[in-house]
Order: sequence, then structure tokens, then C-alpha cells
Amino acid sequence: MVRFETTVTIDRPVQEVFAFVRDPDAVPQWQAGVVEVKTEQEGPLQSGSKVTEIRKFLGRQLRSTLQITALEENRTLNLKVLEGPIPFSVNQDFEDLGASTKITVVGEGEPGGLFKLAEPIVGKAAERQLKADFETLKDLLEARQ
Repeated sequence: MVRFETTVTIDRPVQEVFAFVRDPDAVPQWQAGVVEVKTEQEGPLQSGSKVTEIRKFLGRQLRSTLQITALEENRTLNLKVLEGPIPFSVNQDFEDLGASTKITVVGEGEPGGLFKLAEPIVGKAAERQLKADFETLKDLLEARQ
């Protein structure tokens, strides 16, 4: 089992941060490995919504179908891989700090196939990428001031 966690505080209001993170079209702007994201329905993501993403990870291109498992406006956005080479879940909790937002992210997964053999490497790479992505999110949103 691979588990990783990170926390970032962004100097922007929670409504703005949550709306940006929730927007599937914005994901390639702040998640370095994401090549493409497609949604199955129109409008904003809701609990139960599904998205398909294509991402590069450890030199491979991976296609995964994810489902939003919990969504509470400006508080929680959780997702889980339904189909893909690395079954994982990511829980994102947003804390309103007034003019800032604290996001705590916890990811867990069980690498399969070739990734199972390299589980320690996969875990460290995923954690590094997660931290870098959320730092990019911070930089991107704070530059909008």
C-alpha cells in the first residue's frame, strides 16, 4: 500500500481555490503529468461524476477513469480510480482561513502489474509529484492577485 500526504496554504479565498481545483479543464494547468481530462457530463463536477484522464507517470502514459466520491462545496473533494493501472484514492480537504485556504491532501493506492514490483519507487514518485503539483497550484492562483 502506498500512502502520501501534503498540505499547502494558498493566499486566495477558499471559493476561488475550490472552484479552480474542481474545474477539470484547469487540471492540466497545475498537474504536470496530466495530458488530457474528459468529463462524461456537462457542467461542474458533482459527487458521482466521472472523468477520464491521461497522465504521464514514470515515463509511461496512463489512462484512468476516476469518480468523485465526495464533494462538499468549499470543503471536500475526494476521488477514486475506478479503472486504471494504479488504483488509488485522493482526499482533498479545504479549510477556509479567511483570505487564505489550507488544503490537506491524502492519497492511497495499491500499485498493480509492473508498478507493484516498484512500489517504493512509485510511492516516492507519486508523493514528489503531488507536492510539486500543489505548489504549482499555489503559485498559479497567487499570481492572479
